[in-house]
Formats: sequence, C-alpha cells, structure tokens
Amino acid sequence: MPKEISSINKTILNFWFTPPIKKHWFSSTPEIDQKIFDNYHTLWQEAQSGQYDELKNTATGCLALCILLDQFPLNMFRGKPESFSTEQQAVAISKQAIQNKLDKALSDEQVMFLYMPLMHSENIDDQNLSVHSFEKRGLDTRFAKHHREIIKTFGRFPHRNQILKRKSTKEELEYLASDKAFTG
Repeated sequence: MPKEISSINKTILNFWFTPPIKKHWFSSTPEIDQKIFDNYHTLWQEAQSGQYDELKNTATGCLALCILLDQFPLNMFRGKPESFSTEQQAVAISKQAIQNKLDKALSDEQVMFLYMPLMHSENIDDQNLSVHSFEKRGLDTRFAKHHREIIKTFGRFPHRNQILKRKSTKEELEYLASDKAFTG
C-alpha cells in the first residue's frame, strides 16, 4: 500500500540530507547501500510504476523523486547495469522541474541532486543541459567543473563503461587510470 505522498517526500529528503549520507554519497559504504536497499527498494519500485507521480507538482517532490529514481538505484545496485534502470524517468522529472522553474525554489545543495539525473543520462543533450543548468545556477563547484570537462572531452561518462559493459577507448582508459579521474 502506498504511503501518504507528503510522508514519502519528507522520508526521502530527511534521509538523504542527513550528515552520514551527505558524507558518503560519492563513496558510500556497504552498510549505507544495504540500508537504502532495505528501506527504499519498495518505494523505488512503486515510484517507477508511477504511484508517486503527484510528487512532480512541487520542487521538493521532484527532488525526492530524482533522489529515489536516480541516486538510490546507484546505491542499491552498485556496480551493476540495474543502477541506471530508472535513469530516463528521473531525467524526465528533472527536465520538467527545470521547465516549470521549480528548481528556483530549491537550495544549491538540493538543486544539485535535481540536476544529477541529467548528468547520468547517456544522452549528450541531457548532459549539456546539466552543465548549462549548473552554470546558470552559479554552481561552479569542483564537481560541476569536473563534469563539464568530462562531457567536453568524452561526451559520455567513461566511469560507467565497465558497469554498462561498454568498451573504453584508449583515451578513456588513460583518463580512468589518471589522478584526474575524480571519484568524490
């Protein structure tokens, strides 16, 4: 049975923005990955089937859905192709939020996660929109700069080649083996 929409929204955001998660969201621990799977796998399944589409009507609702459909699978299915299984749903929500200017209602820290599905997309137009959105927002952070450079250089994320069983180019292999390969 789906929970109340406002309760789901608060549950996701309160969990995601706690200090332990913020500290480990790039290089999460197995314990955090398991906690996300245990507590959010069912919500993720329900969200991908459209049960929480009502959340798309607010800025924080879009943010919660992007976290649930984009960030949580990366933890629940770390290192597996399934980690990107709801990428396109999250991309659509992110684009809708930007189009409806809902991103303006979010803090810089929050909006970063609203834009991330665009970064994770395999579509170069989505990736460019991500870079543009970061720049327009003035989020010229180390992370945004790194993302811009990856898109400019490769047009895709070589970090995901192994997960997606995609062959790396010589340049990508050299980059991944270098100190430039930002991991968090």
